Amino acid sequence: MGTTPRARKALRTGRGRWGSRRAAVAIVAVGAVALSGCGGDSGDDKGADGGASKEPAAASVQLPQLDGENIQVAAVWTGPEQENFTKVLTEFEKRTGAKVTFVPAQDPIVNFLGTKIAGGSPPDVAMLPQVGAIQQAVEKKWAKPVGAEAKAQLAKNYSKVWQDLGAVSGEQYGVYFKAANKSLVWYNNAAFENAGATVPKTWPEFLSTAETISASGVTPVSVGGADGWTLTDWFENIYLSQAGPEKYDQLAKHEIPWTDGSVRDALSTLGQLFGKPALIAGGADGALQTEFPASVTQTFTGGDQPKAAMVFEGDFVGVNIGETEAKIGTDAKVFPFPAVGPDSPVVTGGDAAVALKDSKGAQALLTFLASTDAAQIWAEAGGFVSPNKSLDVASYPNDVQRDIAKALIAAGDDVRFDMSDQMPQSFGGTPGKGEWKALQDFLKNPKDVAGAQQKLESDAAKAYKS
Repeated sequence: MGTTPRARKALRTGRGRWGSRRAAVAIVAVGAVALSGCGGDSGDDKGADGGASKEPAAASVQLPQLDGENIQVAAVWTGPEQENFTKVLTEFEKRTGAKVTFVPAQDPIVNFLGTKIAGGSPPDVAMLPQVGAIQQAVEKKWAKPVGAEAKAQLAKNYSKVWQDLGAVSGEQYGVYFKAANKSLVWYNNAAFENAGATVPKTWPEFLSTAETISASGVTPVSVGGADGWTLTDWFENIYLSQAGPEKYDQLAKHEIPWTDGSVRDALSTLGQLFGKPALIAGGADGALQTEFPASVTQTFTGGDQPKAAMVFEGDFVGVNIGETEAKIGTDAKVFPFPAVGPDSPVVTGGDAAVALKDSKGAQALLTFLASTDAAQIWAEAGGFVSPNKSLDVASYPNDVQRDIAKALIAAGDDVRFDMSDQMPQSFGGTPGKGEWKALQDFLKNPKDVAGAQQKLESDAAKAYKS
């Protein structure tokens, strides 16, 4: 599931309302104009003003000396994401003298942590990819409140909504370090040009573009269906755009059932793609055996004859593109998720650092992760967007990343978090269960909309009661 994977979605205020229409339109405008443009390639190291990137500034945060202290950090990140996060931890080690160990975790991370805690060996800090996971950690009395130094960094560098997302009952527990714009479709430019395809702005145009690409001999869409979270992202983007933000908030809280007509409409819309196996790389069976990383790399290998021409997911797709020879902005381009209703959706999410031990080292790491110093390290490596509004966008390696980051920050307090990440983890965040499994079954049989709704509602009802 990566983080990534989860950084999920949509515009919203801290109270769950639609918030500023202006901010929403601004983000869509940035996406439509900038994201579908070329941007720089992945090796572009120019700043936002077109000049050379700046040298790292003096340390913006003071950290204590922690010589001899051992700190363990658990996260589900693997591959390039783990490598880039390790660069952040290495800098923390240099500044403090502490030794930091990355502990690979499995999904669902709350279950993983429960086993560690029951065994008497919890990590000092855990990177939690769901709002619901933070709430569970607090309810189980695992999480420790954020200290004064980290709170000061949050107050200085973060919009209120990002602070609120890491708080439970008014107490701060989480520091959101990594965010994502998960309303993006990345495409193989050579395949598009070869097919004479144009960038779509609406869902009907998207389907038409897919047919055009298919007629050129290339399968149009890559779907990483083996990872159920990617399917929740498909559904949520369609649902937000089609049903609107109020319904989105209601469904996220289970204030309306999954048998609601708005869910039927969204699944039926998604079925317009899933119901045409020729439009999906490998068909439904192939998609269900394709994990997220492969869904990206197969889109950007093979020149103008890749296994697929488009792949939907967040800005973190750039990390996986980096494992191919494709260059972002030239070979690999991106456009906003097409509008199903009046507007294109904009969905976001993120990973928050939570202290599980009340130690000086854990609190110091949270302070560092809330600073621009830590955010700059991963931003320069690529495949990362920070909710830290004080980070200089020149830190990002190319124009595409910079525009994505600007859009996220421009939303301010109007960010709406991923729906499934707001739900009980047993329903919205567990492989092989709940929403993940129901949508995988729907991918296999997209004609059974009513059956999918009944299964989703049955599982949701159980999860919200527990």
